[in-house]
Amino acid sequence: MTHHSDLLVLGTGNAGMAAAGIAHREGKSVTLVESRDVGGTCAIRGCVPKKVLVAAAASLDVIARAGEHAITTGEVQLDWPALIRRERTFVDGVPDMFKSSILNRGMTLVTGQAVFIGPNAVEVDSETYTADKIVIATGSEPATLPIKGWSHTRTSDDLLTLETLPDEVVFIGGGVIALEFAHVLIRAGARVTILEAAPRVLPRLDPDMVDTLVDYTRSLGVKIHTGVSVQSISREEDSFTVDVVIGDEIMSLSADLVVNGAGRRPAVEALDLEAGGITSDRGQIKVDANLCSLSNPSVYVAGDALATSPQLSPVASYEGRIAGENAILGAGSTPDYTTIPSAVYTVPAIASVGLDETAAKAAGFDPVIKVNDLRDWRSAKTYAEAVAFAKVLIDPETDLVLGAHLAGHGAEEVIHVFTLAMKTGMTASELATMTYAYPTFSSDLKFLV
Repeated sequence: MTHHSDLLVLGTGNAGMAAAGIAHREGKSVTLVESRDVGGTCAIRGCVPKKVLVAAAASLDVIARAGEHAITTGEVQLDWPALIRRERTFVDGVPDMFKSSILNRGMTLVTGQAVFIGPNAVEVDSETYTADKIVIATGSEPATLPIKGWSHTRTSDDLLTLETLPDEVVFIGGGVIALEFAHVLIRAGARVTILEAAPRVLPRLDPDMVDTLVDYTRSLGVKIHTGVSVQSISREEDSFTVDVVIGDEIMSLSADLVVNGAGRRPAVEALDLEAGGITSDRGQIKVDANLCSLSNPSVYVAGDALATSPQLSPVASYEGRIAGENAILGAGSTPDYTTIPSAVYTVPAIASVGLDETAAKAAGFDPVIKVNDLRDWRSAKTYAEAVAFAKVLIDPETDLVLGAHLAGHGAEEVIHVFTLAMKTGMTASELATMTYAYPTFSSDLKFLV
């Protein structure tokens, strides 16, 4: 049997729901297909439940620094199973909530794996679904590495349901997942090692900001090795052995849990893109500036299924809206990523917006670069902050902020002030002469530009 709709959306995460919402607003018929839990990664397996664990780690961090505030504390322990039960309450019921939202708006929801059988058609469990336009918003999945014994690794999904805290955890890969969970696990009482093949962890972020975070992360007891070649992973009863080469040294590391920290890739392999006339290169769908497939004008791509843009849930929603508007209205909109802020939710966090030094110079700028270690500033000392760093890039010709990179010191919140300034064209001088509530972290901003 064939079912037709104006818009067919593959995926019910941020990107898919945003695209569907545009079509519904315009009175179009919409069918959504979901192969996993309705609601997508962020709400169920990503940023939302992860932040519950991060919040617990932040509480432990505050307690650890209580002595700086003349507060005496006794022995503090984290009840890991209870924390996981609390975290699951943020997930329980979410798929049903999304289902109700979809059905109450008169949209059709189909569960199962979609496979393209033509440029405007997919098959799900022997049923055919066609549409005038299709949005691929299937999200991402953990990347894999060609390492012997890789099947022994667990993913961030597993960490979010881990009922027993392991004693020793090894992350293979030094990306966002590894750093964020390392800060949670080390404070919970586990021993943590991060193994990164590249010369640096978080290689896409400003190196000075990352160095500040890495130094502090190591001070917590997390072992971070870069330039590592992982040879194999083997199981020995209830533990694992990770054989690695670090420099000229061959080492064997023992772990109760080995976690895939190698990042994520678009979850499009099962779609049979070729059957839909959709050109891709190793899972990366080729699109134009309007997020439309270069080879199939009926298909748009948004969110983590689009490998070339920041893999962030707000970006997924943003791209989903653009894909929906272009597919339904022919709007011809193009996404602008220049003022998209991002944060890594370690404790404390790091956050960035705009260009770093390398990108600024590659774009033809000769920026004024203002770097500050804020640990001795009154605001930081008030809260006994161990990490407080800021780097701001300013175009000397226009006085506009080109980029900002913050570590600690309320970074994940303060970054939005820089984002707003960049988005609205506010100059560094205007930021500096604003009146801020004092004493706050934001009030230090006028001295950073």
